Amino acid sequence: MSRQKKRRVKTGAEGVRWNLSDLYSGLDDPKIERDLKRSLARAKAFEERYRGGINSAGVTAEFLLQAIRELESIQETLGKLMSYAHLVFAADTGDPRHGAFLQSIQEKITGIRNRFIFFELEIVAMPAKRAKALLKDEALAPYRHFIETERRYKPHVLTEPEEKIMEEKSNTGSRAFSRLFDEVINSIEFKVRDRGKTKRMTEPEVLTLLYDPERSVRRAAAKGLTRGLDEQSRVLTFIFNTLVQDHAITDRLRSYATPMDSRNLSNEIDSRTVRVLMDSTEKNFDMVRTYYTLKRKLLGYRKFYDYDRYAPIFKDTKAFDYGTAREIVLSSFGEFSPRMSGVAAGFFDKGWIDAELRPGKRGGAFSHSTVPSVHPYVFINYTGRMRDVMTLAHELGHGVHQYLSRGRGYFQCHTPLTTAETASVFAEMLVFHKLKEMETNPRRRLALLSGKLEDIFATVFRQVVLTRFEESLHRARREDGELTRERISELWIEANKPMFGDSVELSRDYALWWMYIPHFIHSPFYCYAYAFGELLVMALYNKFLREGKPFVSRYMGLLSAGGSDAPEALLKGVGVDISDPGFWQTGLDLLRGMVDEAVELAHSL
Repeated sequence: MSRQKKRRVKTGAEGVRWNLSDLYSGLDDPKIERDLKRSLARAKAFEERYRGGINSAGVTAEFLLQAIRELESIQETLGKLMSYAHLVFAADTGDPRHGAFLQSIQEKITGIRNRFIFFELEIVAMPAKRAKALLKDEALAPYRHFIETERRYKPHVLTEPEEKIMEEKSNTGSRAFSRLFDEVINSIEFKVRDRGKTKRMTEPEVLTLLYDPERSVRRAAAKGLTRGLDEQSRVLTFIFNTLVQDHAITDRLRSYATPMDSRNLSNEIDSRTVRVLMDSTEKNFDMVRTYYTLKRKLLGYRKFYDYDRYAPIFKDTKAFDYGTAREIVLSSFGEFSPRMSGVAAGFFDKGWIDAELRPGKRGGAFSHSTVPSVHPYVFINYTGRMRDVMTLAHELGHGVHQYLSRGRGYFQCHTPLTTAETASVFAEMLVFHKLKEMETNPRRRLALLSGKLEDIFATVFRQVVLTRFEESLHRARREDGELTRERISELWIEANKPMFGDSVELSRDYALWWMYIPHFIHSPFYCYAYAFGELLVMALYNKFLREGKPFVSRYMGLLSAGGSDAPEALLKGVGVDISDPGFWQTGLDLLRGMVDEAVELAHSL
């Protein structure tokens, strides 16, 4: 521990840990046991009162409304418990108590939730004519979309005993392997050897080195990352195989035709729109190759390797301490909307952010919405790079979105993944344009533009590549049975090559890098939602530049709406039609303009 502290560069984020006391004061907080007992008692009473009454000929809108409100209240308490368990575990996956606590809470909540599985099944089984009549009643207007969303799953729900078994078995199935993945990845000591010295690093630290200006450092980081993954490849390959097969079993039992169908349904988006999004993105891979060819020339390299992709094009790239990052983010938000800045400031002032690097802490970044009666929490690993400023803006964008949508209640505050990135990516754009306007030095301006392009490539093109990899992985597992690490690596390289073409040399090390990506484990087929969100935001930001202040109120209204309606309907309120095939190309054209700007700026230098 002391050696790790000694070698770390100070970022200003030291000691920035979240305060979870708004949820619970600690693992031994008596309120945890109290809430579990009360929730169980309320679930039993709910079952006694409403079982058989939801899907009955005499059900009234008032009766259904009362049931929904009671169920929502119980679910919010359970959501609070589950949120606390997940956040404690993410902050320190190395403490065995945290893993045991998470498992215990999951198991107890499963037992409670099994008490009201009947409610969802009765809603789904309700005859269409009766459901239509109830939904016309104004009393149910606040929950209309919730009911409609539940009923969309009618072809895929099982009987109540089967649903209970599925829920209970997941604690020792998919959820257990998901937790194991986190514990394995976060326990690896990645050994990075550079200039005759070996440093032991966490995953976030070694990934950060891939952005280092020194090529030898990036190469060493790539080697160290690969060695660490290779040492755990047997268990990681087994985890992937198990979860992909578990997904196949669930699809078969629930009658989903393809591995992505369940994700599309939860995202409230049709398969055709997803295909149009992905096909449109792939047709524009040439701009990725154009940019990386330009970057190779700027860096003066004969060959451009995978570990060179995130190298700063100039070595004098700025570092940003945490306090400076805070000021940049809040001022950028404030110029767009004082309300947006005010909400974000609360995250800093009230201890809702965990930013420091430390052993055992999970890698990556996220914003956890928790429950409407509390507030979101933001989790990042802040290293002081410009990309961390963007990450901070991104997660705070999520946090603002989640905070504003709390008024919709537990059942309708959450958006599907397709629109979950609306505020986060928009927040990044606000910060990027502010930094770009402030920068007068052509070299720094090009560096800033290049960094943003690389982030967008990672959010649009790379996420489509990841989705294609997932498709091939799930297809191969179903057709060929358990896959070797070498076969999965082949699928990984095959999915990546079309984007890079000859512009990037993919090393042998890169073949194993599918192993550390958590989305494949925690949220299968999540990735295309990033591309959706990025291209959507580019269109929204373009509208803001054209319309100015009148756009702001409509946009903030969109965030406050949460998941109270289908994405297509909510987005029409801000003038966006995602069913238009030309919509995606509009966003890609804006991106192409940024690539052209980088080429012109590079030539002028």
